[in-house]
Amino acid sequence: MSITALPETPRAGRAPEPAWLGVVRREGRARFDALGYPTTRQEDWRFTDVGPIAKAGFEPVQSGGELDPDVLSAYLFDHAEWPRLVFLNGRFQAGLSRLEGLPAGVRLAPLARVLVEEPALVEPVLGKVATQPAAAAFTALNAAELTEGYVLHVPAGMVLATPVHVVVVSDAAATGGVTHLRNVVALGAHAEASVVESYLGVEDSAGFVNVVTEGTLADGARLDHCRIQRETERAFHVGTVEVRQERNSYFNSFSFALGAALSRTNIYTLLDGPGAHATLHGLYVAHRRQHVDHQTRIEHAAPDCTSWEVYKGILDGHSRAVFNGKVYVRPEAQKTDGKQTNKNLLLSEHAKVDTKPQLEIYADDVKCTHGATVGRLDDVALFYLLFRGISKADARTLLTYGFAADVLEEIRSRPVVEHLEALMMERLTAGQQP
Repeated sequence: MSITALPETPRAGRAPEPAWLGVVRREGRARFDALGYPTTRQEDWRFTDVGPIAKAGFEPVQSGGELDPDVLSAYLFDHAEWPRLVFLNGRFQAGLSRLEGLPAGVRLAPLARVLVEEPALVEPVLGKVATQPAAAAFTALNAAELTEGYVLHVPAGMVLATPVHVVVVSDAAATGGVTHLRNVVALGAHAEASVVESYLGVEDSAGFVNVVTEGTLADGARLDHCRIQRETERAFHVGTVEVRQERNSYFNSFSFALGAALSRTNIYTLLDGPGAHATLHGLYVAHRRQHVDHQTRIEHAAPDCTSWEVYKGILDGHSRAVFNGKVYVRPEAQKTDGKQTNKNLLLSEHAKVDTKPQLEIYADDVKCTHGATVGRLDDVALFYLLFRGISKADARTLLTYGFAADVLEEIRSRPVVEHLEALMMERLTAGQQP
């Protein structure tokens, strides 16, 4: 039970990058030059102004830096034995990564190495799945600068026993720079894998991370995908996950957003085979003047597919959140069953949320519902706790935690759940301080 790890850098005599990769880059550059950065005049960006990113003129990060292993250990969920890839300022860190412990035939490697060693492994996916117009500008910019990321390829019938952890760290050397990562996840028929992507900021880094993850799930495959964004509050982050699902496949997505001054997370999935199922869950916690935006799209393109979506937000200070979710049902997608919910808790009179759950249905035999709520803590529940001797600060923390706890439980990995619970409690407790 071992994996043939791909080397970190090309060796002499290796084949050059494939010609099709140059086409992907050129087309990405041309498309971005034509589109430019999105503006608030575009419906999908009406509440999120990326002007600070456009005006900053971020250039690719030039310095890789060095990451202290002791710093990294704090972010490994107390499971350093999980397979992992570590990137610092966009560069693969072989010494901090761990590629052992996966079944033979599974490929887990940095994208740069795969593009030289096994380009055919990613050619069917790279640049062909991430096509949604709402994220087109940032996806195109990512393609134009495409050099690094990670690849996970799981052959048919393989089941990974432990999660794969991808750690993307930005430190002080990334300040004023941009990191573009392109990731590829491909699961064969009836294969199963769990991936955790962690985006971290240390040393008060103030850069921009633009990342795209493309995934394909063959018949009966299952992917549990969790992305954790906890960069510094001086950073900018745009992340896109786009998945194409075949018959009876299962995509389970969780997004946790806690950091960055401005962040935008796009989660898109295409249910392209009968019996496919998708669950999208998310939790965003913002304070001060943070701006956090989530956009989702679940497209039902085949009959007898189901989807379930629940996003929750907790906002304090002068923070602002945006949720824009759409369930799209094609005419041929009869017997669709889709549910979508967004709930928001405002802890401050200055916090604000713009929420827009949507259904766009072109089939006539479906069951689809959607809804959104925005509110504050329940005064009756708060009084109940105060009457029993609990301090007001603790009572607010308990009620807020209770609001978010059920969505966190949707994550299958218990160590990840416990880690995120601790992060959230730390944020909530800090929010009670003067």
